[in-house]
Amino acid sequence: MGLFSKIKEGLKRTKEAISYKLNKLFTGGVLTDDFYDELEETLISSDIGAETTDIIMDRLKDEIDKKHIRDTASVRELLNGILVELLDENEKPQYDYPLVIMLSGVNGVGKTTAIGKLAKKFKSQGKSVTVAAADTFRAAASDQLSVWTERAGVRLIKHAEGADPAAVVFDAAQSVKSKNGDVLLIDTAGRLHNKKNLMEELKKIARVVERELPDASVFNYIVLDATTGQNAIAQVDIFNEAIDIDGIILTKLDGTAKGGVVLAIAGELGVPVVYVGVGEGIDDLEDFDSQDFVNGIMSED
Repeated sequence: MGLFSKIKEGLKRTKEAISYKLNKLFTGGVLTDDFYDELEETLISSDIGAETTDIIMDRLKDEIDKKHIRDTASVRELLNGILVELLDENEKPQYDYPLVIMLSGVNGVGKTTAIGKLAKKFKSQGKSVTVAAADTFRAAASDQLSVWTERAGVRLIKHAEGADPAAVVFDAAQSVKSKNGDVLLIDTAGRLHNKKNLMEELKKIARVVERELPDASVFNYIVLDATTGQNAIAQVDIFNEAIDIDGIILTKLDGTAKGGVVLAIAGELGVPVVYVGVGEGIDDLEDFDSQDFVNGIMSED
């Protein structure tokens, strides 16, 4: 299955949730207040959110006025372009090596799985990859990570359950330095019931990385579960309190009709979606492409 085919298949449920309404709206006829009201309602109900929908509608109306468009059939192409532009406003990180990516996120979003897939992606690009099992709080977290790193064929640094996460990262950083490694991926705890401790833990890990790998390119990614829809926005806000989030990995996009949250993330948070999970296989983590995404939810077929 090709890259676009994977994205398209992964977005099938999201497309089904909105395509019927959009196709009905774009089948011709004159532009009326009812048309705009129905389009706005469709976008909001697709987990794009009220704030981002307002942005989209304002831009759409401006373009319609500028280009003197009078029929609904011509609006589809305009809307496609506006959605792509909105997503492209948030530039994705450019990698230099050595590279450090720390993954955060609440429990259950697929963080450990995402690390395994990310490790495989970098390994397939010929990079030397080390994974730090810094989620020492959750029982068997490192065991789960061991399975994924073995499948990806990469090195795993782990300590006993309950160990200091920063100590794990320190050892992983030493390993990367001694072996001239290319990529360090850091798994972190996802508990939020004691938010203050978790946030201090993330800050401490960040300080260790900065001290031990001063020449590395460092990015903080948050892993979000696409099936949570608008709740994903609040999760980014929480983790942003401790560390600046540079990008988003959106998992389980293939299992939800709420893929419109990608646009809400772009519009409300100004943070780029870097990768999307579109399946359960180790190779099912794709680079996010705004054009492919919009085609996947807006195409007529």
